[in-house]
Amino acid sequence: MFLLQPLWGRERKRNMEIILARTQGFCAGVARAVKIVDQALDKYGAPLYVFHEIVHNTHVINDFKKRGVVFVERTEDVPEGRGVIFSAHGVSPAVVRQAHERRLKIIDATCPLVKKVHMQAIHFSQQNIPIALIGHRGHQEIIGTAGYITPGLLYFVENIQDVDRIPLDNEVPITYLTQTTLSIEDTAALTQALKEKFPNLIEPDKSNICYATKTRQDAVKELARMVEMIIVCGSASSSNSRRLRETGEKSGKPSCLIDRAGDLDLALLENKQRIGISSGASVPRAVVDDLVVRICQHFPRAKIRHLESPDQKVIFTVPEI
Repeated sequence: MFLLQPLWGRERKRNMEIILARTQGFCAGVARAVKIVDQALDKYGAPLYVFHEIVHNTHVINDFKKRGVVFVERTEDVPEGRGVIFSAHGVSPAVVRQAHERRLKIIDATCPLVKKVHMQAIHFSQQNIPIALIGHRGHQEIIGTAGYITPGLLYFVENIQDVDRIPLDNEVPITYLTQTTLSIEDTAALTQALKEKFPNLIEPDKSNICYATKTRQDAVKELARMVEMIIVCGSASSSNSRRLRETGEKSGKPSCLIDRAGDLDLALLENKQRIGISSGASVPRAVVDDLVVRICQHFPRAKIRHLESPDQKVIFTVPEI
């Protein structure tokens, strides 16, 4: 009498190829911010105060909490005279003033690329040019950048409807700035809408979308041409990680976002010959490695293919702590 082998058992014995996207691990801005916190812990010990989550990843945040880092949303929550680290997303001038008023020692971990957007905001404000600020209004980076724009010149833009609602004459010169972690396609659609409404639109010298966001989105598009499904490692709080999942979906491939390897529903991999793995800019490489191990435990014959990452060439200097 022959026993039929369970379908899942047959699935585990088949061949599968796991392709890792070109961009994995921390981007330069995140690596810099994490190193700043590491060095500050070594020098000042715990408790160490950080304004907002240093980066949007639960693994990084939980690890720092275990080591004595206290994340706060108000400068009032930092004891007067103590040190405070500003997160990679940047803060508004108002937060800086409040920190000085409380005699806090400021350690600034703002990503240099976000700092460049702040400088553009100051430049256009000084010229009295209205600014359409493209991004997610509640995101910490947008909150910080908005603080550098003269209030009467600021117009938040999250969608096409917001462009239509800007109450300015069409001939008025206006410019725009963007959150650094947005979808390239969505941002292009909004800037095009601005061009159509305001023919005298002043474009910034360079795109505000950071290199890591662009290269990761490009890598997912490349991955989508090679695989049947895409898994994005990243926390739900991470804007750039969510954009990667959306990029995969828009490229026509089922895509899911997981915070840790255990979150993956392995049933999704049934009948898949090639799967792709990408990760957000604030995701530790260990999360991707854990995911690969988990998949290989269930599919022992799986082969792993690595695509070379260009991100390793970009390094930001760490200030003296």
